[in-house]
Amino acid sequence: MSLLDVLAVLLAGVGAGTINAVVGSGTLITFPTLLAIGIPPVTANMSNSLGLVPGSVAGAIGYRSELDGQRSRILRLLVLSTSGGVVGAVLLLVLPPDAFEAVVPALILLGVALVIVQPRLARYVAARAELRTAAADAAGAGGSTRRRTVEPGWVLVAAFLTGVYGGYFGAAQGVILMGVLGIGINETLQRLNGIKNVLVAVVNGVAGLIFVAAAELGLLGSDAEVDWLVVVVIAAGAVVGGFLGAAVGRRLPPLVLRSVIVVVGLTAVTLMLAT
Repeated sequence: MSLLDVLAVLLAGVGAGTINAVVGSGTLITFPTLLAIGIPPVTANMSNSLGLVPGSVAGAIGYRSELDGQRSRILRLLVLSTSGGVVGAVLLLVLPPDAFEAVVPALILLGVALVIVQPRLARYVAARAELRTAAADAAGAGGSTRRRTVEPGWVLVAAFLTGVYGGYFGAAQGVILMGVLGIGINETLQRLNGIKNVLVAVVNGVAGLIFVAAAELGLLGSDAEVDWLVVVVIAAGAVVGGFLGAAVGRRLPPLVLRSVIVVVGLTAVTLMLAT
Protein backbone atom coordinates (compact mmCIF):
# COMPACT_ATOMS: atom_id res chain seq x y z
CA MET A 1 0.00 0.00 0.00
CA SER A 2 1.10 3.55 -0.68
CA LEU A 3 1.16 6.17 2.07
CA LEU A 4 -2.09 7.59 0.72
CA ASP A 5 -3.68 4.13 0.84
CA VAL A 6 -2.54 3.67 4.44
CA LEU A 7 -4.07 7.03 5.38
CA ALA A 8 -7.36 6.13 3.67
CA VAL A 9 -7.54 2.77 5.50
CA LEU A 10 -6.64 4.43 8.81
CA LEU A 11 -9.41 7.01 8.47
CA ALA A 12 -11.85 4.28 7.43
CA GLY A 13 -10.85 2.37 10.55
CA VAL A 14 -11.55 5.40 12.73
CA GLY A 15 -14.97 5.84 11.13
CA ALA A 16 -15.80 2.15 11.41
CA GLY A 17 -14.68 1.95 15.03
CA THR A 18 -16.78 4.99 15.91
CA ILE A 19 -19.97 3.74 14.29
CA ASN A 20 -19.46 0.21 15.62
CA ALA A 21 -19.30 1.48 19.20
CA VAL A 22 -22.52 3.45 18.74
CA VAL A 23 -24.53 0.91 16.75
CA GLY A 24 -22.64 -1.23 14.20
CA SER A 25 -22.15 -1.49 10.43
CA GLY A 26 -18.56 -0.23 10.42
CA THR A 27 -17.75 -2.92 7.87
CA LEU A 28 -19.67 -0.87 5.31
CA ILE A 29 -16.95 1.78 5.63
CA THR A 30 -13.77 -0.30 5.74
CA PHE A 31 -14.60 -3.10 3.30
CA PRO A 32 -15.38 -0.83 0.31
CA THR A 33 -12.26 1.20 1.13
CA LEU A 34 -10.09 -1.90 0.92
CA LEU A 35 -11.63 -2.90 -2.39
CA ALA A 36 -11.11 0.62 -3.73
CA ILE A 37 -7.35 0.49 -3.11
CA GLY A 38 -7.06 -2.87 -4.85
CA ILE A 39 -7.18 -5.41 -2.01
CA PRO A 40 -8.70 -8.72 -3.27
CA PRO A 41 -12.18 -9.36 -1.83
CA VAL A 42 -11.35 -12.49 0.20
CA THR A 43 -8.21 -10.93 1.64
CA ALA A 44 -10.14 -7.74 2.36
CA ASN A 45 -12.89 -9.67 4.15
CA MET A 46 -10.51 -11.60 6.41
CA SER A 47 -8.22 -8.65 7.13
CA ASN A 48 -11.17 -6.38 7.84
CA SER A 49 -12.76 -8.87 10.26
CA LEU A 50 -9.57 -9.11 12.29
CA GLY A 51 -8.76 -5.41 12.13
CA LEU A 52 -12.11 -4.28 13.52
CA VAL A 53 -11.99 -6.52 16.60
CA PRO A 54 -9.74 -4.20 18.69
CA GLY A 55 -12.10 -1.34 17.92
CA SER A 56 -15.07 -3.32 19.25
CA VAL A 57 -13.05 -4.18 22.35
CA ALA A 58 -12.28 -0.47 22.81
CA GLY A 59 -15.99 0.31 22.47
CA ALA A 60 -16.82 -2.30 25.12
CA ILE A 61 -14.21 -0.81 27.46
CA GLY A 62 -15.67 2.63 26.86
CA TYR A 63 -19.05 1.24 28.00
CA ARG A 64 -17.60 -0.54 31.07
CA SER A 65 -19.71 1.44 33.54
CA GLU A 66 -22.87 0.35 31.68
CA LEU A 67 -21.72 -3.27 31.98
CA ASP A 68 -21.66 -3.22 35.79
CA GLY A 69 -23.99 -5.81 37.27
CA GLN A 70 -24.51 -7.64 33.96
CA ARG A 71 -21.72 -10.22 34.19
CA SER A 72 -23.94 -13.33 34.36
CA ARG A 73 -26.22 -12.05 31.60
CA ILE A 74 -23.25 -11.30 29.33
CA LEU A 75 -21.76 -14.75 29.92
CA ARG A 76 -25.04 -16.46 29.02
CA LEU A 77 -25.45 -14.43 25.85
CA LEU A 78 -21.77 -14.78 25.01
CA VAL A 79 -21.96 -18.57 24.94
CA LEU A 80 -24.82 -18.46 22.43
CA SER A 81 -23.38 -15.63 20.32
CA THR A 82 -19.93 -17.25 20.13
CA SER A 83 -21.41 -20.60 19.14
CA GLY A 84 -23.42 -18.86 16.45
CA GLY A 85 -20.33 -17.02 15.24
CA VAL A 86 -18.49 -20.32 14.77
CA VAL A 87 -21.42 -21.76 12.83
CA GLY A 88 -21.68 -18.65 10.66
CA ALA A 89 -17.96 -18.66 9.84
CA VAL A 90 -18.09 -22.33 8.88
CA LEU A 91 -21.16 -21.71 6.71
CA LEU A 92 -19.24 -18.99 4.89
CA LEU A 93 -16.63 -21.59 3.99
CA VAL A 94 -19.04 -24.25 2.74
CA LEU A 95 -22.04 -22.42 1.24
CA PRO A 96 -22.24 -20.58 -2.10
CA PRO A 97 -21.38 -16.88 -1.73
CA ASP A 98 -24.92 -15.70 -2.46
CA ALA A 99 -26.66 -18.14 -0.11
CA PHE A 100 -27.08 -15.67 2.75
CA GLU A 101 -26.52 -12.42 0.90
CA ALA A 102 -29.99 -12.70 -0.61
CA VAL A 103 -31.62 -12.41 2.83
CA VAL A 104 -29.15 -10.01 4.47
CA PRO A 105 -31.13 -6.82 3.56
CA ALA A 106 -34.30 -8.41 4.94
CA LEU A 107 -32.55 -9.28 8.20
CA ILE A 108 -31.26 -5.74 8.62
CA LEU A 109 -34.71 -4.30 7.89
CA LEU A 110 -36.10 -6.66 10.54
CA GLY A 111 -33.56 -5.30 13.01
CA VAL A 112 -34.52 -1.72 12.11
CA ALA A 113 -38.22 -2.53 12.55
CA LEU A 114 -37.52 -4.09 15.95
CA VAL A 115 -35.65 -0.97 17.05
CA ILE A 116 -38.52 1.28 15.93
CA VAL A 117 -41.22 -0.69 17.76
CA GLN A 118 -38.93 -1.64 20.66
CA PRO A 119 -40.40 0.70 23.31
CA ARG A 120 -43.97 -0.55 22.82
CA LEU A 121 -42.98 -4.23 22.52
CA ALA A 122 -40.58 -3.99 25.46
CA ARG A 123 -43.36 -2.60 27.67
CA TYR A 124 -45.66 -5.42 26.54
CA VAL A 125 -43.05 -8.12 27.22
CA ALA A 126 -42.21 -6.61 30.61
CA ALA A 127 -45.89 -6.42 31.56
CA ARG A 128 -46.42 -10.05 30.61
CA ALA A 129 -43.38 -11.06 32.66
CA GLU A 130 -44.67 -9.15 35.69
CA LEU A 131 -48.07 -10.85 35.38
CA ARG A 132 -46.40 -14.27 35.27
CA THR A 133 -44.26 -13.39 38.28
CA ALA A 134 -47.23 -12.11 40.25
CA ALA A 135 -49.19 -15.26 39.45
CA ALA A 136 -46.29 -17.45 40.53
CA ASP A 137 -45.86 -15.51 43.77
CA ALA A 138 -49.58 -15.76 44.51
CA ALA A 139 -49.38 -19.53 44.01
CA GLY A 140 -46.42 -19.73 46.37
CA ALA A 141 -43.97 -20.75 43.65
CA GLY A 142 -41.26 -18.28 44.77
CA GLY A 143 -38.16 -17.56 42.74
CA SER A 144 -39.42 -14.15 41.62
CA THR A 145 -35.93 -12.66 41.55
CA ARG A 146 -34.76 -15.14 38.98
CA ARG A 147 -37.82 -14.56 36.83
CA ARG A 148 -37.08 -10.84 36.76
CA THR A 149 -33.39 -11.11 35.98
CA VAL A 150 -33.06 -13.96 33.50
CA GLU A 151 -33.83 -13.04 29.90
CA PRO A 152 -36.48 -15.05 28.00
CA GLY A 153 -35.38 -18.18 26.15
CA TRP A 154 -36.20 -16.64 22.78
CA VAL A 155 -33.60 -13.94 23.41
CA LEU A 156 -30.92 -16.62 23.83
CA VAL A 157 -32.04 -18.28 20.59
CA ALA A 158 -32.00 -14.91 18.82
CA ALA A 159 -28.51 -14.22 20.19
CA PHE A 160 -27.33 -17.50 18.66
CA LEU A 161 -28.94 -16.74 15.29
CA THR A 162 -27.54 -13.20 15.28
CA GLY A 163 -24.12 -14.74 16.00
CA VAL A 164 -24.56 -16.98 12.97
CA TYR A 165 -25.32 -13.92 10.87
CA GLY A 166 -22.37 -12.04 12.36
CA GLY A 167 -19.94 -14.88 11.72
CA TYR A 168 -21.10 -15.16 8.13
CA PHE A 169 -21.49 -11.53 7.11
CA GLY A 170 -21.31 -9.15 10.07
CA ALA A 171 -22.47 -5.80 8.68
CA ALA A 172 -25.29 -4.30 10.79
CA GLN A 173 -25.03 -7.16 13.27
CA GLY A 174 -25.32 -4.50 15.98
CA VAL A 175 -28.60 -3.19 14.55
CA ILE A 176 -30.20 -6.63 14.78
CA LEU A 177 -28.78 -7.27 18.25
CA MET A 178 -30.07 -3.97 19.61
CA GLY A 179 -33.54 -4.74 18.28
CA VAL A 180 -33.59 -8.15 19.96
CA LEU A 181 -32.03 -7.09 23.26
CA GLY A 182 -34.20 -3.98 23.53
CA ILE A 183 -37.39 -6.01 23.32
CA GLY A 184 -36.38 -9.01 25.42
CA ILE A 185 -34.34 -7.41 28.23
CA ASN A 186 -35.65 -4.76 30.59
CA GLU A 187 -32.63 -2.43 30.53
CA THR A 188 -31.76 0.99 29.15
CA LEU A 189 -30.51 1.25 25.58
CA GLN A 190 -27.10 2.39 26.80
CA ARG A 191 -26.61 -0.70 29.02
CA LEU A 192 -27.78 -2.92 26.16
CA ASN A 193 -25.37 -1.15 23.82
CA GLY A 194 -22.54 -2.12 26.16
CA ILE A 195 -23.60 -5.77 25.92
CA LYS A 196 -23.83 -5.47 22.15
CA ASN A 197 -20.24 -4.24 21.91
CA VAL A 198 -18.97 -7.23 23.88
CA LEU A 199 -20.93 -9.77 21.82
CA VAL A 200 -19.93 -8.25 18.48
CA ALA A 201 -16.25 -8.10 19.45
CA VAL A 202 -16.16 -11.79 20.37
CA VAL A 203 -18.18 -12.97 17.36
CA ASN A 204 -15.99 -11.03 14.93
CA GLY A 205 -12.82 -12.21 16.65
CA VAL A 206 -13.82 -15.87 16.54
CA ALA A 207 -14.93 -15.61 12.91
CA GLY A 208 -11.69 -13.84 11.97
CA LEU A 209 -9.56 -16.56 13.55
CA ILE A 210 -11.51 -19.25 11.70
CA PHE A 211 -10.97 -17.41 8.41
CA VAL A 212 -7.24 -17.17 9.12
CA ALA A 213 -7.04 -20.89 9.88
CA ALA A 214 -9.00 -21.71 6.71
CA ALA A 215 -6.69 -19.54 4.63
CA GLU A 216 -3.59 -21.18 6.12
CA LEU A 217 -5.03 -24.61 5.30
CA GLY A 218 -5.75 -23.54 1.72
CA LEU A 219 -9.51 -23.90 2.08
CA LEU A 220 -10.16 -20.46 0.56
CA GLY A 221 -7.91 -20.84 -2.47
CA SER A 222 -4.27 -20.11 -3.07
CA ASP A 223 -4.82 -16.33 -3.35
CA ALA A 224 -6.57 -15.98 0.00
CA GLU A 225 -4.35 -14.55 2.72
CA VAL A 226 -4.43 -12.08 5.56
CA ASP A 227 -2.82 -8.73 4.84
CA TRP A 228 -1.36 -8.01 8.27
CA LEU A 229 -0.47 -4.43 7.38
CA VAL A 230 -4.14 -3.81 6.62
CA VAL A 231 -5.09 -5.49 9.89
CA VAL A 232 -2.73 -3.29 11.91
CA VAL A 233 -3.80 -0.06 10.21
CA ILE A 234 -7.53 -0.79 10.56
CA ALA A 235 -7.01 -1.86 14.17
CA ALA A 236 -5.16 1.36 15.03
CA GLY A 237 -7.93 3.49 13.55
CA ALA A 238 -10.72 1.33 14.99
CA VAL A 239 -9.34 1.58 18.54
CA VAL A 240 -9.37 5.39 18.32
CA GLY A 241 -12.84 5.27 16.82
CA GLY A 242 -14.06 2.77 19.43
CA PHE A 243 -13.19 5.04 22.34
CA LEU A 244 -14.53 8.07 20.44
CA GLY A 245 -17.78 6.30 19.62
CA ALA A 246 -18.23 5.16 23.21
CA ALA A 247 -17.68 8.70 24.48
CA VAL A 248 -20.24 10.07 22.04
CA GLY A 249 -22.72 7.20 22.16
CA ARG A 250 -22.99 7.16 25.96
CA ARG A 251 -24.19 10.76 25.89
CA LEU A 252 -26.96 10.22 23.35
CA PRO A 253 -30.55 10.30 24.67
CA PRO A 254 -32.52 7.08 23.99
CA LEU A 255 -34.57 8.65 21.18
CA VAL A 256 -31.46 9.98 19.44
CA LEU A 257 -29.62 6.67 19.83
CA ARG A 258 -32.62 4.81 18.43
CA SER A 259 -32.77 7.24 15.49
CA VAL A 260 -29.08 6.72 14.76
CA ILE A 261 -29.57 2.95 14.74
CA VAL A 262 -32.48 3.23 12.30
CA VAL A 263 -30.60 5.58 9.94
CA VAL A 264 -27.51 3.36 9.93
CA GLY A 265 -29.60 0.26 9.30
CA LEU A 266 -31.48 1.81 6.39
CA THR A 267 -28.22 3.14 4.93
CA ALA A 268 -26.70 -0.33 5.15
CA VAL A 269 -29.64 -1.85 3.27
CA THR A 270 -29.48 0.87 0.60
CA LEU A 271 -25.76 0.34 0.02
CA MET A 272 -26.18 -3.44 -0.20
CA LEU A 273 -29.02 -3.26 -2.69
CA ALA A 274 -27.09 -0.74 -4.78
CA THR A 275 -24.07 -3.03 -5.20
